Parts: sequence; C-alpha cells; structure tokens
Amino acid sequence: MTLTAEQRLQALGLVLPPVTAPRGNFRPYVIHGSVLYLSGKGAPLREHGGPVPKVGAEVSVAQAQQHAREVALYLLALIKDALGSLERVQRVVKVFGMVNAVPDFTEHTEVINGCSDLLVAVLGERGEHSRSAIGVGSLPKGFAVEIEAVVAFE
Repeated sequence: MTLTAEQRLQALGLVLPPVTAPRGNFRPYVIHGSVLYLSGKGAPLREHGGPVPKVGAEVSVAQAQQHAREVALYLLALIKDALGSLERVQRVVKVFGMVNAVPDFTEHTEVINGCSDLLVAVLGERGEHSRSAIGVGSLPKGFAVEIEAVVAFE
C-alpha cells in the first residue's frame, strides 16, 4: 500500500504550518495552466536585532540544512493551499535555493539538500526535481536560505 503525502507527513511527525499573507505586492504562488510557481520563502537566521550571522561562519551546514527543511515544509503548505491536496502534485519540476553564506563557502548543495530531502520524503518520486543552489551576500530579513519552486500538477 502506497502512503499518501499526508500520511507520510504524519509518519514523519510533521505538521504543515499555516500559510501567511505576503509582505508586499506579490502573491505567494501563481498558477498558470497546470504549473504552480511558488514564490521564494526564507528561514530567518536571527530573531532579534544585531548583525546577521552567515552560513559557514556563525551558522553551521547542519543548522542551515534545518532551515532549508523548514522552508520545504512551508512550500508544501503553499502547495496544499494552492491545489487543495498534495496528491494533485504530478512532479516538483525545479527548486532554486539561495544560501546567505560567507564568500568562501562551498557547501550550498548540502544546505539545500535539507529542502530536497524533505520533498522526496513526503512526495516520493514526485518530489524529485532539478535544482540550483547558489550563495548570496545577503537575503531579506536575515534569512539563512531562501527557496522557490516550480510544480506541475493535474
């Protein structure tokens, strides 16, 4: 018996977070034909003021992977909000991940694996995707990572 995405989430002990309204004049997702475009979502490096720590310095790869996993869970919540059910996902087509890292950091792919691994754990083969992972000098609100995705659905 094949588990549904919802059953896999439950087996992993995960609950989809609530979807929040975007802060600005854009949508959290757009549907065009049978393709769902998810806006970038980030996970903060800091809760309160002060300098923004960087992945590869004050933030470890493991911590940043956890941030990417949290973002993946939110992207799944967006998918469910947009489509009504995760079972409508035909394939996660593309994931684009940005890592707020020090200039000489080279483990961007390992960080974004936190997102990719969760998408596959929840969606199975439908979660396997093409991907880009890059380093950036800063991200909004002190995010450790920001990730966007493209999803085909039926």
